[in-house]
Formats: sequence, structure tokens, C-alpha cells
Amino acid sequence: MQRTVSSHLSMQVHAPLEMLLQIAVADGAHDRTELLTVRHEDGPLEVVEIKGRTGSRLHRVAAPVGRVVVDYQATVTGQADLPPVEDEDLVEYRRPSRYVDSDRLLAFARDEFAGLHDAELLGAVVAWVHRHVTYLSGSSLPTDGASDTLLKRRGVCRDFAHLVVALLRANDTPARLTSVYAPGLRPMDFHAVAEAFVDGAWHVVDATGLAPRGSMLRIATGRDATDTAFLSYYGGQVTLRSMTVTAAVRAPQGGTPTDDGTALVTLR
Repeated sequence: MQRTVSSHLSMQVHAPLEMLLQIAVADGAHDRTELLTVRHEDGPLEVVEIKGRTGSRLHRVAAPVGRVVVDYQATVTGQADLPPVEDEDLVEYRRPSRYVDSDRLLAFARDEFAGLHDAELLGAVVAWVHRHVTYLSGSSLPTDGASDTLLKRRGVCRDFAHLVVALLRANDTPARLTSVYAPGLRPMDFHAVAEAFVDGAWHVVDATGLAPRGSMLRIATGRDATDTAFLSYYGGQVTLRSMTVTAAVRAPQGGTPTDDGTALVTLR
């Protein structure tokens, strides 16, 4: 399988700042060729890579006032080996977090999914969120958490993923948020999905049903959107002017893999 992805960000920096980008494909055993450039209107800016957990890669840039353009492109061949499962992760990803306030959903989650465990619980949670939450661009706030989404019953991909993760954690299943490039996604953008530890491995689920899971490519993994944001900045001000994301796949059988959403799938 060969996947080709790219992202383009154009922004205006109003006061000098430190920028953290999280748009590069995560490390893995696949073959990867890539290029990341960050240019100020006066010339290229220095980029420093920081290695994160689970293969995530952050890129730090000191940006002066003015227009800054970020371009990233990568071609990835093959699939990554599955990383070892860490006991620390299984503890951390059962706890509530900033946008996954699973402690507020305990009563609802345990009543709604009583008696379900493992893969059966995972399937039921994803199906419930898919049925009861409407995907609607611009319908949620960046500060909304899982309990907000449960009440509003609408949101975008990160809201769907946060709610799935929260309902799983409320039922004592380790779950985490993952940002991905998603070939076949409509509308195309950075995409957020959930991963759950079931049957001894991490499996990816997407309650939006907007893209097949088999060709998704990991960018970052964490407790919630706090850990997976594509852009963070400190010490200044910036306005994102435009953003373009692309993701395509060339599979041996041709075309984008199909996905009926029912199988256990690992993100590779």
C-alpha cells in the first residue's frame, strides 16, 4: 500500500511566537519520503524536530511577525509495525482528561452499555455515537468536551472521537484519540479517530463513518485533542489564513479500501 499525503498552512503572525506543528506522519516501520518547509516572507525558518510518544513528531519553529507558510508532503509505502503495548498507557488511557470527561458520563455510559465488554462494547459504543450524533461543520466549540457533545448531539470528527473515548473509558476500557491523514475522507481535512485496547491490541474506530480505516495514516496519539493538535503556539498571536490537506492511497487491489465499520482494524 502506498499513501501520499500533504498539508499546506498559511498564517499571519502578529507578534513573535514559538510554533509547534504536529502534521508529519508518525514514525513507523514503513518506508517514508517526506519534505517539511516553513517559510517566512523574508526567507526560510529553522525547524527543530521533537520526538513524542507512540511515534508522534512535533516540529518547533520560532516565527517572527509576518506571513508564514508551512508545506508538508510525504509518500509512505507499506505498513508500520505495531508498537509494544505499555502498561503506563493502559492506566493513563482509562483516566478522564481535558476533553474526555468520562467521569461525568459514568452513570449514562454504564447504564446504556450494561453487560457489554471488549469488542461487543466497542461496537455498541461506536454504533450509538454514529446514530445519535450528527456531523455538522462549525457546530461545536474548540473547548467542547465529550459531555458537551453528548448534550448537543452534533459536532465534528474530534467531537465524535472524544465521545467514543469517554464512553469507553467510563466502562473501564483504555481508549485514546489519534489524528490521522485519511484517504477517502470527505470533506478532506486532518481527521480525528479513536483507538481502543480490545482483545490485547489497539484497534481504530471512527464513529463518523466518513473514511475507511484501513488506509488511515497516524500523525499523533494522545489523551485527547490537547495532545494531537496540528498547531499550537506560545508567546505571541497568529491567525490561520488558509489550510489545505490531501491524502490518497494506491492499494495492490486498486482504489481506496472499503470499510463497513464492523471489523477490528489496527492503525498501521
